[in-house]
Amino acid sequence: MVDNKGPSKRKLMFAIILTPIFVLGLIFLILWLSLRPHNPKFHLQEFSIPGLGQTNGFQNSNVVFNVTAQNPNRQIWILYKALRGSVYYKDHRVVVEPVLHSHYYQKPKNTTVLEKVFSGTMTASTVDNQRWLEFKSDRVKGTVMFSLKFTSDVKYRKSAWDTIEHRMRVKCDVGLGPDGSMLHHFRGRRCHVHFN
Repeated sequence: MVDNKGPSKRKLMFAIILTPIFVLGLIFLILWLSLRPHNPKFHLQEFSIPGLGQTNGFQNSNVVFNVTAQNPNRQIWILYKALRGSVYYKDHRVVVEPVLHSHYYQKPKNTTVLEKVFSGTMTASTVDNQRWLEFKSDRVKGTVMFSLKFTSDVKYRKSAWDTIEHRMRVKCDVGLGPDGSMLHHFRGRRCHVHFN
């Protein structure tokens, strides 16, 4: 006589062992999805270098920008530490200055406007004759490309729980017209956000 109870006992044992593992995995997945922070979103609203329109060089020209930083999380705060801004022409940094000097907590579902004037920062010490000739050449073509970059150490906070600190890098590419004003199709463009 053949014993058919062996396979059903094994199935029952597997079910008893695997069911708690499956339930725990599902709980961890739900917790991870609810606690996982979403990265902030940056959009370039305004950027100009009025001195770019001058024919005789920058002469302590200003850099003016307006960028919105959005926290898309529903219950998670974002802590920015000493946000710094820099402006690049090709691979050459022409400006670097603090944008937020101290710690800044951004509320959930909040949009913060980062509006700044780097006053007289593009001088002869940062823009040499070679760069000025390249600016002039690009200006004649109709578009001068710059990059506005931000760096900061960032933490996410939910109640009393903090994540480890991450290094955030934001890059906003922007094209300026011959007068130093931002070209229309760059307005509102989303910036690239990278963490490491």
